[in-house]
Amino acid sequence: MKTNVKKEIIRTSKAPMGRIPLTQAVRVGDLIFCSGALGLDPSKYPKDMSLPKDVRLETKQVLENLKTVLEEGGSSLDKVVKVTIFLKDIASDFDAVNEVFYKYFPLNTSPARSTVEVVRLALPDARMEVEAVAIA
Repeated sequence: MKTNVKKEIIRTSKAPMGRIPLTQAVRVGDLIFCSGALGLDPSKYPKDMSLPKDVRLETKQVLENLKTVLEEGGSSLDKVVKVTIFLKDIASDFDAVNEVFYKYFPLNTSPARSTVEVVRLALPDARMEVEAVAIA
């Protein structure tokens, strides 16, 4: 069965693009698929690729970057249906990440979520990355 659903690329200079060529998000029909967001500060990027030293601040910046990309695509954090969190040290950072996460995604309305520990992320100092799927 063929459909006439188009793929729309979403990009904004208000959120970091990362070190590799990528699409920040893709809209297909009523869904937006966001690439993994890192905690880079868009006001300093690309000259300064440093990340916050505290995982709470890094989590906040990651979610702000994700929010910016979603807004560029005509969506928002409250329309997120699924997130995947990649952590380098789940034992040390899980509680701190959750503390910030629940400020952006209140428990009674939070999306489906997976959290996995990874060995390495795209930036050597990154402790986390978050990808999301949202309703447009």
